[in-house]
Amino acid sequence: MSEARPQELAQPILGVPVPAAIFLTVTVRPGAEQEVRESLADVPGLKRSVGFRIPEAGLSCVVGIGSRFWDRAYADLPKPRNLHPFIPLTGPVHSAVSTPGDLFFHLRATQIDLCFELAHQLMRHFEGLVDVVDEVHGFRYFDQRDLLGFVDGTENPDPPVDDIAAALVADDPLYNGSSYLVVQKYLHDLTAWDALPVEQQEQAIGRTKLSDIELPEDQMPSNSHVALNDISDEDGNDRQIVRDNLPFGRVGDAEFGTYFISYAADVTATEQMLTNMFMGNPPGNYDRILDFSTATTGCLFFVPPIGLLDDPDAYAAPEDVDDGTVNSTSSLQADGSLGIGSLKRSGSK
Repeated sequence: MSEARPQELAQPILGVPVPAAIFLTVTVRPGAEQEVRESLADVPGLKRSVGFRIPEAGLSCVVGIGSRFWDRAYADLPKPRNLHPFIPLTGPVHSAVSTPGDLFFHLRATQIDLCFELAHQLMRHFEGLVDVVDEVHGFRYFDQRDLLGFVDGTENPDPPVDDIAAALVADDPLYNGSSYLVVQKYLHDLTAWDALPVEQQEQAIGRTKLSDIELPEDQMPSNSHVALNDISDEDGNDRQIVRDNLPFGRVGDAEFGTYFISYAADVTATEQMLTNMFMGNPPGNYDRILDFSTATTGCLFFVPPIGLLDDPDAYAAPEDVDDGTVNSTSSLQADGSLGIGSLKRSGSK
């Protein structure tokens, strides 16, 4: 069994917030499963080719795999224990929809041009194999604010310890370093939101607008966004996720939104937060922010260790079994690689 730490096996999930990102959700055409599976090994090489031009921009790419595509393309591998289609929620007033998505590409950098070039190269590489069903270009808005005017992401767990524990699987010998990714595209009714007095906006969010200070407990509404996303386990320990949200929009179409993206070692933490928001906690006490923000997409993806993209066959057949625990990570190197080259089909697309 590999003794590498989860962060050494993981894709580049963790890092400081960046001002630019592209979020690509694609479906895989019937019959293209095997070729797409093989082509995913080339993604790190494509990222290096684009990112090397401006290395200080910190270009990164994270790949997520949806449940239905896993069943179609990776049936020879044990299915990740918490991978399933996004669970739709129909609350008393608002709904969280489930929408198609076989693969997800999370592209990040300090410059949008690098994200755009990598997205372009990815779609050229997968030409004829996939269809883009959702594409969002996110940007930093002032001091990490969303288009509602509030700072977004304040409660993210602190690096370099708490964020690793929250985002990366560390108790699965086969898939250590993996994560579970939930994405939703929210559209805001800014006309209605801006008509609210700032005090009422702060009551809906649970934080002050200017200074980003959480409201005192005795002033925190039970249906505020902060209150409903503050969850704990049976022992009273905080259950945390790592968010990497960004605003997006098109002023000509009056489209103003937030792209919600969360990484979690245990996806049930994200799912509990969404249940609280849409169904209410207690039931009926739904998130006030949903009166102004509508979820138009919803997908759940498994973010595998980087080695699985390079050589999924290495994860297929357990070579060692110790006390009933599959040991399929023995072929991984300490840096998370499999000791073989990438870009096995370089230039084929």
